[in-house]
Amino acid sequence: MDNLKISFLGGVNEIGKNMTVLEYGKDMIIIDSGLSFPDEAMPGVDLVVQDVSYLAANKSKIRGIFITHGHEDHIGSICYLLDHIKAPIYASRVTLGLIENKLREAKKTNIMLKSIKSGSVIVAGNFKVEFISVTHSIPGAMALAITTPAGIAVHTGDFKIDFTPVGNDICDLKRLAEIGKKGVTLLMCESTNVEREGFSMSESVVGKTMDGLFAKLKDKRIIIATFASNVHRLQQILDLAVKYKRKIAFTGRSMVNVSDMAIKLGELKCDKEIIVDIEKIEKYADKELVILSTGSQGENMSALTRMASDNFPKVKLNEHDAVILSAAPIPGNEKAVNTIINNLYRKGCKVIYNELADVHASGHAYKEELKIMHSLIKPKFFIPVHGEYRHLKNHQMLAKELGMKERDIIIPELGMKVEVNKDVMKVCGTVPAGEVLIDGTGLGDRDSNVIRDRLTLSQDGVCAIVVTISKKSRQIVCPPEIISRGFIYQQEATDIITEAKETIFKNLKAADLKSLDQQELRNTIRKVSTNFFFKKTKRKPMILSIVTEV
Repeated sequence: MDNLKISFLGGVNEIGKNMTVLEYGKDMIIIDSGLSFPDEAMPGVDLVVQDVSYLAANKSKIRGIFITHGHEDHIGSICYLLDHIKAPIYASRVTLGLIENKLREAKKTNIMLKSIKSGSVIVAGNFKVEFISVTHSIPGAMALAITTPAGIAVHTGDFKIDFTPVGNDICDLKRLAEIGKKGVTLLMCESTNVEREGFSMSESVVGKTMDGLFAKLKDKRIIIATFASNVHRLQQILDLAVKYKRKIAFTGRSMVNVSDMAIKLGELKCDKEIIVDIEKIEKYADKELVILSTGSQGENMSALTRMASDNFPKVKLNEHDAVILSAAPIPGNEKAVNTIINNLYRKGCKVIYNELADVHASGHAYKEELKIMHSLIKPKFFIPVHGEYRHLKNHQMLAKELGMKERDIIIPELGMKVEVNKDVMKVCGTVPAGEVLIDGTGLGDRDSNVIRDRLTLSQDGVCAIVVTISKKSRQIVCPPEIISRGFIYQQEATDIITEAKETIFKNLKAADLKSLDQQELRNTIRKVSTNFFFKKTKRKPMILSIVTEV
């Protein structure tokens, strides 16, 4: 009998870019296909996706792509994945709606999309995949119970245990307990909030807080920035708009697209009479309006960011406005969010955010909820997923507190392959894995020359060195010209540049230039100047060496 093999192409030792691959015999399935956003070491990069070369090399074995829910860190790389493989996609109705928007924008056709409900079981080769409803900050979130000849593996996806959820998405604890009683070989459980004690706040608490704010802000125009995908949050805001006799306007591309999709699917219920076009809001008094906007993460081109910087003609903010940031900053976005808050205060707005009121509830399980999941599933083996190393390590310690032995837990690394059966779990090798960076020019990797050049330019600047040589004698005819940008301060420049010119001229005069072709000569100029500048400044600017012949 074969073992079940699990490879991690994303979502471990990092936040986002989630992708897990399961193999048994000649069959493979993929769980999630998400993206992450660039860090400061990736200038000019828009998105980060997985290296899927391992999947491309095994595309004939892939039986399906199983998506747990519709957040970008779980569906954002789906179009790039489909450039390399072809397989049916299984997901809930809302998740498929979001994926369809992406496929339409990417002009991808003939993709098999299969809508599932909680309780659906999909047979994919040696895998039987059951979808189980869980609560999250988006409708249609699912955990997966995957039955194989080597045992049952459970992947929780992102979840929380909310006993008073908004909408019909409950965490199906009964079914999870039933599966636990069957005997689960492996649990893969999300780790995002493992460091947080107790239970996460219910989404219904946010609704009560918002209700109180609407009552207090009755004379102000209300602008709310939140995640467009949090349809439950949008529903509560729509209900409050009706209660307080306000019209509502959606602004921001994702907010408009998601709300349109959710209304068409019946996930977002409202009288369309209360929705007004953002272009027509001037017809209404401040107290008659709610504006639902993107920008809760400080994204550069989002609607709220542009409003806060007075670069959004449709909405001009002032002291008559109240702005509610109904979201918590994703790690890495804190500075951008704080900049928006400061700009809003400068405009005289009333600003409410999570530190001031309960206007956001996390969609990820806190420590006590994770304990419940472990207690229901009762796995033989455990692999924590979805988190940086500290999250995975803390989740390992939590499992040990609950009675698991350390030898039965593996903290995964990117590219790690693990094999498991009902008796043994062990690391069995690695697969190609890493980051593929996406910008307006297409795809690359983190070590590409383009990214290295951008980093050099951003940190050390650039020097262009123009050398003139005689065609006839092949000798340098005058000291070189040097132009620098972003390299040294003006007061330093004159002496250092003058000395650099003399050093390059002296070295080239002493060299046998007749034996050097153009490329070798440029390399010589680059080497001499790089060594000189590093000795003088401890910096290595990008050197552009240009040779002209007269």
